[in-house]
Amino acid sequence: MYAAKLFSIDIYCLVSTAMSNSTQQAFFLGRALATAVSEQLEKAVTEGLSAVGRFDAEQRESLRQFTETVFERAQQQATTATSSTSAEGQTGATSEDLQATIDTLRAEIAQVRVAVQQYRSTLD
Repeated sequence: MYAAKLFSIDIYCLVSTAMSNSTQQAFFLGRALATAVSEQLEKAVTEGLSAVGRFDAEQRESLRQFTETVFERAQQQATTATSSTSAEGQTGATSEDLQATIDTLRAEIAQVRVAVQQYRSTLD
């Protein structure tokens, strides 16, 4: 009977130890699972935020380039408009200067004609 009692105590200890090991294994398995899930979630959130950040940076760069292109075109158009206005102004100024020169020459020609007529009349 004593041997049977010892045997049952040994079995109880083995079962208790096995149960204890199962509980410990379950605890550590749960802990490892929670850590792994946490790491995967952290990785997914980090990648998601990274993608949002990249998208934001790309959109800002695209907007900056678009704005720069618009300003360059505006400057080119302003320069073209200014130079064509200047050319028209210079053409007009040149035209006015040319007309003034022609008028001056006509006046001088008229004075020379008068002087030539006076000279001819003195010769006669």
